[in-house]
Amino acid sequence: MPYEPSDYPPFAVTVDLVVLTVRRHALSALVVRRGEEPYRGWWGLPGGFVLRDEDLSTAAARELAEETGLQAYGPGSGDAGVHLEQLATYGEPGRDPRMRVVSVAHLVLAPDLPAPVAGGDAGGASWMRVDQLLDGDADAVNGRTGREPLAFDHDRILADGVERARAKLEYSALAAAFCGPEFTVGELRRVYEAVWGVVLDPRNFHRKVTGTPGFLVPTGGTTTRQGGRPAQLFRAGAATVLNPPMLRPEV
Repeated sequence: MPYEPSDYPPFAVTVDLVVLTVRRHALSALVVRRGEEPYRGWWGLPGGFVLRDEDLSTAAARELAEETGLQAYGPGSGDAGVHLEQLATYGEPGRDPRMRVVSVAHLVLAPDLPAPVAGGDAGGASWMRVDQLLDGDADAVNGRTGREPLAFDHDRILADGVERARAKLEYSALAAAFCGPEFTVGELRRVYEAVWGVVLDPRNFHRKVTGTPGFLVPTGGTTTRQGGRPAQLFRAGAATVLNPPMLRPEV
């Protein structure tokens, strides 16, 4: 039986971005205030429709650049930029009231970033603490009383992205993606503490990360930006997988 395209309903494809950074020692996500219906006035994740001649990674990189001005690199790339990887696909029939929309979400990890500038049809953009978005009072999120979700199913996408980041810090070197080109062990420890939501013992952490082959490379420099005695500076090494892994403490 020949294939007939009109036998199948049309649908759109979007990309949504879970952009995570550490600001003021707290894991934060980029959210935009929607300027159009549906969910006008609600906070949601940045993203948009995939254009006709775009593949998914190109669309995600374009949306990232439009919303943040950041350039992305993919897993395993040596190019300068922020880490971007595909997270998951979301396609429940009723997730978008306009039409059938399948979203391919992407996870972005970046060092401390400046205040965002809203792009496209967004009515505003802001960094918000992840615990405020997922667990906090919606007074600080949607301007309403009681806990309410983000637009569409973005609360679920955000939660999945946060869990992906937390898990990957255990067995990969991606924690360095939250740091600048040069960083101290103390700054790296605060990344783990912010993402995992725990307090780590400084001495044990220093021993583990400096003893993990290929994780950190000394730059030969020091800094006093944390106050106190000069601290040794490191850069990310060539390792992509940590052996042994950095196991997440039970909370």
